[in-house]
Amino acid sequence: MGDPLSDFVLSREGHHVVRSILIANNGIAAVKAIRSIRKWAYQTFGDERIIQFVVMATPEDLRVNAEYIRMGDQVEEVPGGSNANNYANVDLIVEIAERRKVQAVWAGWGHASENPRLPSELSKTNIAFIGPPSKAMHDLGDKIASTLIAQSANVNCVAWNGSNIKLNYNKDGISPEIYKTACVSTLEEAVDSIVNIIGYPAMIKASEGGGGKGIRKVTNHGEIESSFRQVQGEVPGSPIFIMKMLSNCRHLEVQVLADENSEAIALYGRDCSVQRRHQKIIEEGPAIIAPLQIREAMEAAAIRITKEVGYVGVGTVEYLYSPEHNEYYFLELNPRLQVEHPVTELITDVNLPAAQLNVAMGIPLHRIGDIRRLYNEDPDGVTTIDFKTAERRAPKGHVVAARITGENPAEGFKPTSGGIQELTFRSTAKVWGYFSVGAYGGLHEYADSQFGHIFSHGDDRESARKELVIALKELSIRGDISTPITYVSHLIETDTFKNNAVTTQWLDTLIADHIQVEQVLDRWLVVLCGAFYKSYQNYTDRKAQYISLLSRGQIPSKEYLKNMDVIELIYLNTKYTFESQLTGPNSVVLSSSKDRNKRVECTIRPMGDGGFLIMMGGRSHVAYCTESANDSR
Repeated sequence: MGDPLSDFVLSREGHHVVRSILIANNGIAAVKAIRSIRKWAYQTFGDERIIQFVVMATPEDLRVNAEYIRMGDQVEEVPGGSNANNYANVDLIVEIAERRKVQAVWAGWGHASENPRLPSELSKTNIAFIGPPSKAMHDLGDKIASTLIAQSANVNCVAWNGSNIKLNYNKDGISPEIYKTACVSTLEEAVDSIVNIIGYPAMIKASEGGGGKGIRKVTNHGEIESSFRQVQGEVPGSPIFIMKMLSNCRHLEVQVLADENSEAIALYGRDCSVQRRHQKIIEEGPAIIAPLQIREAMEAAAIRITKEVGYVGVGTVEYLYSPEHNEYYFLELNPRLQVEHPVTELITDVNLPAAQLNVAMGIPLHRIGDIRRLYNEDPDGVTTIDFKTAERRAPKGHVVAARITGENPAEGFKPTSGGIQELTFRSTAKVWGYFSVGAYGGLHEYADSQFGHIFSHGDDRESARKELVIALKELSIRGDISTPITYVSHLIETDTFKNNAVTTQWLDTLIADHIQVEQVLDRWLVVLCGAFYKSYQNYTDRKAQYISLLSRGQIPSKEYLKNMDVIELIYLNTKYTFESQLTGPNSVVLSSSKDRNKRVECTIRPMGDGGFLIMMGGRSHVAYCTESANDSR
């Protein structure tokens, strides 16, 4: 009997069989990689365990019962503390990979995923890096170098201090002299670039920055020195450049995938304009704010950049788009998988971690099943595909996604840590999500603040938006951490978001101007939720007592079966009285004792975490109530 994995790789023109993978990451990145590749393995071989996973785990991750550790086949304990000791430690990763005899390393996002030393060191072994080669990662991961490459590929760039530099990357690469010319090394150079080349407002950026670090806005001459020093201090030793800040723009990005044969494709785009301090909060796709012609031009430009640098694997080309001028500008290329990649997966049906693995095994794009399906070809076919002329399937509906983080929006989104006693989330046909923790887990002080992601899929943007709002309201997380779930839910319900009129500055402006985003609870709504809750509890308690008496051979009183009740409760020092009637297994009607014509009907469903989902007047509400209803929300 043959080896199915070897047969698969060789039959699809690959050359590197991967039987085990070291996951050099933790949190939701590790969870997503393992789940996606196991799903692909089961669909392809009928055996989700045909590929084994070695996971790294710090004492902190072990202490909080991190979800990915349970999912791994082997666990390698590593030193705790900051990621320099573990998930970002290239030497440690390579040493573990060799000792565990894996055939590939997956680094995901964050940590060592953008460190060119990792693919460089692995290239000295027979272990594949599931990502781009070192040179491409270095040049494209560097914001200055990637902008020079974009200029070489004739892609429109935002005005910056290196706008006048011309080069032929394919022929000459980027020499140290050219690179140095594109950097702003002194305060004097910063002043000259802004005053004489760029103008205000401008952005001073560290090339090695990310996640909101190493970037400052300058609106006048007096801000240049302090902003320049802050960028230097936040990312010590990083090259610095300065670019024009564009107002009222959107942050759009194109997902690209390339193989070892210099073939590259674009997998449509995403809109990540809702940001707080350059950190994405809400993502969606496709990027319908831009006309189709612009989106296609952005994809073509992304493919040119990808081919220009000899990229291999999954990457994301990011742009700023001005709806006012209908123009797009290259921003940067992230040489890795991004957190929001499931948006693309849902509109294309392409499993991106599995596609990464296929490429790492040397399989060309035209032999990857998901890619063939996208181009309307037999997934098991052998024919080549001319990706320049072949027609893709249109994006499937629309997706809106929300990140779930351990941050407190009331304190400037300050990260929080601690245990999680209960986490309740239900995936449906329209909504899917995943988390790096479960009940009795938690977030430790060194963990990424993002521990979950929810994706809503609809026929159009509005249906996807509504499904996400309902999902966020049903999501229940109880523990020592704070989350911005309610805050994000209300963001999605603002008119600005509904009308798709957000910009990259929108959320920061709301926060800076202290504009109330979360809705103040309506007193009557709180009272109704409390009354419905108490009515339902009364009925279920009587039913339980009735069944208990029957089980003991006693004949219960008919009082236990009554479906009428008088409900009294106090909220904000005011007493309310209702008459309630159970009209169905989960249906309750309330009548105010003061105004019997004031009747409200609802359906109510327990959520399993002490809360209830109440559907009333065409809207859903999640309620957690005490006897006085003071804790209703």
